[in-house]
Amino acid sequence: MAKKKEGSGLMSSAGLMRYYDSEETAVLIEPKTVVIVAIVTGLAVLILNANYGIWP
Repeated sequence: MAKKKEGSGLMSSAGLMRYYDSEETAVLIEPKTVVIVAIVTGLAVLILNANYGIWP
């Protein structure tokens, strides 16, 4: 007869529970938001460089 591993189900599901718990508490930012913030920041840097005479 083969031995059953007691507790193996608990150990395997513990990782999944931690994964789903971290997924619920994570801050979610849409990719569009990241791209827009990067473009606005780049334009602000270019405008400030031109305004203060640092433009090449």
